[in-house]
Amino acid sequence: MRFDYGYEEETGGSRRYPKLVLGRLLPFLRPYLGLLVFSSVLVLLITGVELAMPYFTKIVVDRFIVPARQPLLTEKAPNANRPGVVVDLRQPEVQTIVRQHTDLFLIQGSQATIAYEDLSALAPEQLAVIRRADIRSLFFLTLFFLAFVGADFGLNFLQRFIMEYTGHNVMHDLRLQLFRHVQQLPMAMFTSNPVARLVTRVTNDVQNMHELLTSVLSMFFKDFVLLAGIAALLLVIDRQLAMMALAVLPIVGLAALGFSNRMRSVFRQLRIKVAEINTRFAETVAGIKVIQAYGRQGANRQFFQHLNRSYFHLGMQQIHVLALFLPAIEMVGVMVTALLVYFGGARVLAGSISLGDLVAFLAYMKIFFRPIRDLADKYNIFQNAMASAERIVDLMDREPENRQTDEPAKKAGSKFRPRFESLEVQNVNFGYNPKEPVLKNVSIELRAGQTIALVGPTGAGKSTLVNLLLGFYSPWAGQIMVNGRSIEKWEQAQLRSMLAWVPQESFFFSTSLKDNIFGSHRHLSRAEIERIIDSAGCRQLVDSLPGGLDTELTEGAGNLSSGQRQLIAVARALARKPDLVIMDEATSHIDSQTEHLIQKTMARLAAGRSCILVAHRLSTARIADRIYVISQGRVVEEGSHQSLMQAGNLYSRLWRLQQE
Repeated sequence: MRFDYGYEEETGGSRRYPKLVLGRLLPFLRPYLGLLVFSSVLVLLITGVELAMPYFTKIVVDRFIVPARQPLLTEKAPNANRPGVVVDLRQPEVQTIVRQHTDLFLIQGSQATIAYEDLSALAPEQLAVIRRADIRSLFFLTLFFLAFVGADFGLNFLQRFIMEYTGHNVMHDLRLQLFRHVQQLPMAMFTSNPVARLVTRVTNDVQNMHELLTSVLSMFFKDFVLLAGIAALLLVIDRQLAMMALAVLPIVGLAALGFSNRMRSVFRQLRIKVAEINTRFAETVAGIKVIQAYGRQGANRQFFQHLNRSYFHLGMQQIHVLALFLPAIEMVGVMVTALLVYFGGARVLAGSISLGDLVAFLAYMKIFFRPIRDLADKYNIFQNAMASAERIVDLMDREPENRQTDEPAKKAGSKFRPRFESLEVQNVNFGYNPKEPVLKNVSIELRAGQTIALVGPTGAGKSTLVNLLLGFYSPWAGQIMVNGRSIEKWEQAQLRSMLAWVPQESFFFSTSLKDNIFGSHRHLSRAEIERIIDSAGCRQLVDSLPGGLDTELTEGAGNLSSGQRQLIAVARALARKPDLVIMDEATSHIDSQTEHLIQKTMARLAAGRSCILVAHRLSTARIADRIYVISQGRVVEEGSHQSLMQAGNLYSRLWRLQQE
């Protein structure tokens, strides 16, 4: 019984380094390297625009709103160094105002200067005339500023679009590669991992990688450039205030380090709980009949409630860490702003810096703390994405068994379909658990055109042997030879092209009946399709369905009976035109009338072909040329029906029991 729900690798202590994990996924980015470079250029342009806006504000304040300080000599203050406004006396309206207030203006040739603090003595209409040039300049500068805002919007839109386009393409390629890889994995991978885990890797984990690419990597580059640019501009504007503002970075770094350490532990536990919840819910849906039939709703609900409560508490721990980190960063930002207002304001009053310098400083500090505040959210995304990347890489590292491929035409030897000639199983040992062997020194033989049967008690190892013949698993010892060649040396696509398998419980896809039967053999003519339907005994079934062959089946073909599903499985095998047919307990779950129909259909399927019958009902096995009796993982008898009956051993006892 598995208590870790298939996520045992996440509970270990050692983890892959992020750079190694991302390095494994780098090939998926290479086809889009040009777009990534273009996006980086756009990021630099966006950063330049964002850095220019506060500096633009400084220029507006210093030159047009609160003019910079310059020498202004008046009778009231002979050597004062006060800010003033310069006007042109060649304008008649200005001359009139200056004559009315000669005590406020210092006339120097064709220009006159009025102290900034004396502007309040003028009437509003006079003030509008005096500052007409500044107002006109402000108008054009405002338009220029709006152009900057529009450029920022356009560049951000283009950069975001490119990253989303690149991200979706990368994830499309990654998802397709994962899907192709999963289909080629050995069967042991699927028997030891929950379905929900594999589904999550192809869906949620890939989506998390998309978030990493579009929300973290590109934004991290932008934030890094933005922080570096702000630091440089602060030092250019005023070194003293810049050192005061940047002195808080060690405090922010320590807070971020403590936050990341606590978040890492909580986040890993959250991932495991999510896996447990998903698996429990999937098991509940799959086993709903058993739950309802045995009244297990209450116990199942309590177990799920326990998992859900554990996840809730971990979520609260995560929120608790966030609730400490974000206000702490906010508080540091407010403290820095307060210090800048106090010391910067004092220096403005002292005349050592301009008001525009202080305004620019405050604007830059507001931008400076924005990416730091975003650290929490980006760190969450990064941790989530790295966990997903590790799981994706772990899945991709699992080698396909026998390097099987879904593109057999890639090799010269795959361009033709071989003919089945012989099968030899030589002293094979195998088990699903290393400590519990299922097959022990099993040997069987089959020649082209022959039919053999594998019979024996339940759990003897018959279906396990079929799994080995199909290449789902590799034997521990011994070997399986097909056409005199070890099955390990066959390309799986070639090997399986020779055979068809009718399992005990056939699987059906949620698609049309025609797709379930013919699949990749849709190139067959209408006459061939009709012949296969008739030979498989499916004519009555097809005619009874509202859409015929185009009828959509529900999940697992639950709208059909067991007998109907087996008839469809036989039709699927016929469509493959195999040389070797393997029938694994094909009549074990059906009534006698349907069994008789399927046996006739199976006889037509086996005609002119090699056939392996795994039979629980010995009436099916008696038609075989040779019968192998398997008990406790060993072949204990072999021969024809008559010879085995005459021997009077296990086979004859099983026969008599079934007849009685």
